[in-house]
Amino acid sequence: MSAFTIDAQDFDFYKKIAVPPPTFCPECRMQRRFAWRNERTLFRNTCAATGKKLIAGFSPESGITVYDRDYWWSDAWDPLAFGADYDFSQPFFVQFRKLVERVPMPAVFNARTTNTLYANYAGEYKDGYMVSASWEGENVAYASQANSTKDSVDVYKVKHCNLCYEDVGCEKMYRTHFSDECENCTDSWFLYGCKGCSSCFGCTNLRNKSYWFFNEPLTKEAYREKVDGLYLGSARALEEIRARFEALKSKTIRKYANNVNAPQCTGDRIYNASNCTQCFDICDTMRDCKYLINALQQMTDSYDGYGVGAHTELQYEAFDSGVQGQRQCFVGTIYGGANIFYSLNCHGSSNLFGCIGLRNKEYCIFNRQYSPESFDELRTRIIEHMSRVPYIDPAGIRYGYGEFFPMNLSPFAYNESVAQEYFPLTSAQAEAKGYVWREPERPAHAVTRKAAELPDDIADVKDDIYNEIVACMACGRAYRIIRQELDFLRHVGIPLPRLCVECRHRNRFLQVNPPRLYHRACMCAGLHSAPREAQSAYKNTAVHAHGEGKCLNEFETSYSPERPEIIYCESCYNSEVV
Repeated sequence: MSAFTIDAQDFDFYKKIAVPPPTFCPECRMQRRFAWRNERTLFRNTCAATGKKLIAGFSPESGITVYDRDYWWSDAWDPLAFGADYDFSQPFFVQFRKLVERVPMPAVFNARTTNTLYANYAGEYKDGYMVSASWEGENVAYASQANSTKDSVDVYKVKHCNLCYEDVGCEKMYRTHFSDECENCTDSWFLYGCKGCSSCFGCTNLRNKSYWFFNEPLTKEAYREKVDGLYLGSARALEEIRARFEALKSKTIRKYANNVNAPQCTGDRIYNASNCTQCFDICDTMRDCKYLINALQQMTDSYDGYGVGAHTELQYEAFDSGVQGQRQCFVGTIYGGANIFYSLNCHGSSNLFGCIGLRNKEYCIFNRQYSPESFDELRTRIIEHMSRVPYIDPAGIRYGYGEFFPMNLSPFAYNESVAQEYFPLTSAQAEAKGYVWREPERPAHAVTRKAAELPDDIADVKDDIYNEIVACMACGRAYRIIRQELDFLRHVGIPLPRLCVECRHRNRFLQVNPPRLYHRACMCAGLHSAPREAQSAYKNTAVHAHGEGKCLNEFETSYSPERPEIIYCESCYNSEVV
């Protein structure tokens, strides 16, 4: 854990929700929450109630009782039947872990989905395949954080996108592929930082342009001739174009943060928010929040959340929670309700403490129901007991009231959770800290073809490719081409992928900066940028407000100082691209 500062406004917030200030720094708090959420690691498991074979987010070795999703949501069982009296001879977190193992969990966390296979933390989806952390979509495959998106494959952090492939951090895109940090673009390929563009190819930082090719304007006829001459259905040709585009992108300037209508905000990819600090991927009327990631829709006065939102206030240390909520603290997958502490997977309830799997209940502790007076009395005693008899993890770290669930008690192995993506550890490092580590199960599929042996041209791919088991060109992991994917690739004219699903996701994930900030100065030196190497300097195309001298603006950015990108302040960036 690192040293960190607690501001006066932070103390005001902690007072509102009646919790002590944190002892973990913001980044360690983030890692701790992430360790309790598994989005993309799936297992073969069995419903404990019906014996049905199913796909689950919980390993059979996890000790978690799993129910089929639809059975879990039915009235065939009663979560209160698994309740327990609080034992003042044991730490709270030890007892809670036992309750986690006893109360059934749904195999996957998805709601109102139809024909959406292998999906976790997804909702309002139809015909989805391997979709995670996504809301509202149709006919989407191999996607994460894909919201309000249709007919797209291999996308990450996109919203309102249609017929898109390999896009990252994009919004309101149509028939645009291999692009990132773009908005309102159509019929384009290989874009970075573009807005309002159509029929553009291999371009960066354009605004409302059409028929540009590698940042050069062309007539409509000349543009069509250029693009048609590339034949993008060839894997070899596509890789050559990708390399050319990456070289161009490496020399372009980048805005310190992709924030829009975000006064008094720090972070990245913030839209329509005010007074939000160190937040990432938040949008839609957010106010007075701190340390949120992937949050949306009218949140106020909330700290430390991931995948949260929807008309919620006074939320703290939460993941996958919100929905008309208030005072939801130290929770995961809580939809609706108020005054809920240290609980998981409870919905439409209020006044809960240490509960799991409850629906439309109130005044419950450890899945036992009490009168309002008895609830308040016992809750007060437990809070005092948590501070007096804390849980000590294998590394000797103390957990009392005011701390989130310990990582070593998570139902997921560290490398199965979101934490491994953002805070990667080796098995030895994880086990040294007392975290569970499970080597991923690799089914013994007999590889029938290496990726390098796939047809170069999408036009040469036959339907029998569905029967092939392909070895990834990067890691050797086996993967298949599914019909939904092939139909899309044929329709757009893109060759078969040479990488497995995991490697493709990892490459997209690495295109987005980590959710942490660095204090830096603008790299504009007047007539050009000021990079480490003179030959890679960007030459300005306009006169900036600061003239020919170095820009003196400083800012908080997610680009670390050792990274090679050329980072400009908003004023200098706008002078070049608007």
